[in-house]
Amino acid sequence: MLQQTQVKTVIPYYLKFMQNFPTVEVLAQAPQDDVLHLWTGLGYYARARNLHKTANIIIKEHSAQFPDTSEGLQELPGIGRSTAGAILSFAKAQHQPILDGNVKRILCRYFRVQGWSGHSKTQKELWSLAENITPKKHCDDFNQAMMDLGASLCSRTRPQCIHCPLNKTCGAYLHQEVTEYPYPKPKKDKPVKSTYLLMLTTKENTSDITILLEKRPEQGIWGSLWCFPQCETLNEIEQWLDKHQYQHHNNRQFYPEFRHSFSHYHLQITPVKIQVEAPHQIMDDNHFIWFNRKKPLKLGMPTPIKKLLSQLAAEPI
Repeated sequence: MLQQTQVKTVIPYYLKFMQNFPTVEVLAQAPQDDVLHLWTGLGYYARARNLHKTANIIIKEHSAQFPDTSEGLQELPGIGRSTAGAILSFAKAQHQPILDGNVKRILCRYFRVQGWSGHSKTQKELWSLAENITPKKHCDDFNQAMMDLGASLCSRTRPQCIHCPLNKTCGAYLHQEVTEYPYPKPKKDKPVKSTYLLMLTTKENTSDITILLEKRPEQGIWGSLWCFPQCETLNEIEQWLDKHQYQHHNNRQFYPEFRHSFSHYHLQITPVKIQVEAPHQIMDDNHFIWFNRKKPLKLGMPTPIKKLLSQLAAEPI
């Protein structure tokens, strides 16, 4: 959970997650939808899918025991060298360096490392530095201290160098170049893509409606999450409705468009509410469900979809 996400954001998700999945066995047995449901709002959903996959691999292929080598851990979904190092240093007291975002920042400032940390050459240099400074004894304490220092005093913005225990030997501080390190990621304009979200509703009875949700493929944005069907153009909306044989009214309600940003591009989203007269038999029950707004299921959903469902629930029928 801490990959790409701050501790203060993670804590409530972590506590609820551990309450529901206290052991690797319980996590492995849980449906993927239950896992993604508890991840809703945290983002980077591949982490949740990888956790679930890893739990199943641990149970089925490793007799419920985690590998005790960096190489073995890195064969599991979603675990790279730094995560493997953290697991082994904290859980197994092994001598293993780590290189998370906080540690990278400290090393870049202390040693005045040139270049963006995402470049392979810079990454190689940082790993070499981490290996050299990580002590063989009390490695777990050292790694924890480095992460805590980066999360507190040596923060990304407004570092409190005057209080830092390393300020007497920190290269960036001594040269008054703290704000210049780490080197920023080279700027690149993100492309903008557009899509329509089809909010298909059908009256369940005189007092309620249901809304069609589609499970997205595992690969790509919002992988394995439940969303509204998507179409790129207005013409595709007609084709989609005809293909799935939904009888619909001509009146459509276009909601205000909004932008949702991903790591590599911006998505300009226009929700469209369409009332349909649809049978409740769905061609593929594994990929489509009718969602009752008054009887919500435990499903993994992206934050924008969850917000739109709440908006629909607040509207009169």
